[in-house]
Order: sequence, then C-alpha cells, then structure tokens
Amino acid sequence: MAYSEQKNWLYLIEAVHSSGVISNVRLLELKKLTEKCQADIIFVTAFLDHHTFRKFAGDIAWETEVWIADAPDHIIHFDGEKFLGPYSQITNT
Repeated sequence: MAYSEQKNWLYLIEAVHSSGVISNVRLLELKKLTEKCQADIIFVTAFLDHHTFRKFAGDIAWETEVWIADAPDHIIHFDGEKFLGPYSQITNT
C-alpha cells in the first residue's frame, strides 16, 4: 500500500509473483474490503518484467493499472476513460 496525502489516494499494489494479478474477482474482493475507506483507491498490479506481464495480461481487471519494474517510468492503464487516478472521480457528461 502507498498513500498520497495531497490527493487522498490509496494505492493498493499487488505483486504478481506473490499475490497474483488484480483479476475481476480480486478487484471485487479488494473493493469490498475497502468499502469504508475515505480515500479514493487506485488498484495496481506490479510485475518484475514484460515477459511475466504478457503471461498474465488477459487476467487483469479493467479499471486497474499495471506497473512493470523493468520500465519503471511507465504505467499501463486498463481503461479508456481516464488516466491514472481513482475511478470515483469520473463524472459522466
């Protein structure tokens, strides 16, 4: 976990080599565990390398992010509505 006090964002980061990816089922579990959290939550699956990411890419839930250690300056965003940030801030226009 990581927290941005300035933005009031809580980052829940799953390391794929120890916990697996944030799949649809895992995303629902994490949302239920954090339903009373006052911060906006960003769900991130972390990989050591691109090779491992490619093996699990089909299992990653939408509305999550991916970070890969061998390309640390980049994030893979699993949705088209917005860039990094909590989904609760999206308003339909």
